[in-house]
Amino acid sequence: MAIGVSENTFDLQIVSAEGVIFSGPAHALAISGADGELGIRPGHSPLISKIKPGVASFVADLKQPEEVLYVSGGLVEVQPEVVTVMADTVLHGEEIDKARAESARQMALENINRHDGDINFAQAQLELAKALAQLRVVELTSQRRR
Repeated sequence: MAIGVSENTFDLQIVSAEGVIFSGPAHALAISGADGELGIRPGHSPLISKIKPGVASFVADLKQPEEVLYVSGGLVEVQPEVVTVMADTVLHGEEIDKARAESARQMALENINRHDGDINFAQAQLELAKALAQLRVVELTSQRRR
């Protein structure tokens, strides 16, 4: 077993281009996989999946609320005792500029609704997904503080 891991936990590594965001034992991880939502608990079957921009949450300490993060996309690898999330960008709710995320949401919606040939519809949808996920992380983080 990995250091600090019990039969009720797995070793969770969350890394981004900026460095290690979290490293330690965790009881559960929820993340948006390319083919749907993934719920990972100790003993999960091995897998590798692309992850979509979205909310990632994990429980490191059963006495504390779950940690909520924005993940811009990347990969998740699940092994018997180690789960690794490799993401381009990972942000805590406090790090997200809510006004900027709202502005990005508005711009993406405008681009989606524009019917000229200049807009890449798939790119606009991706930008909308990122903005909505960031706003959701801000909302969940503020709810945790209450």
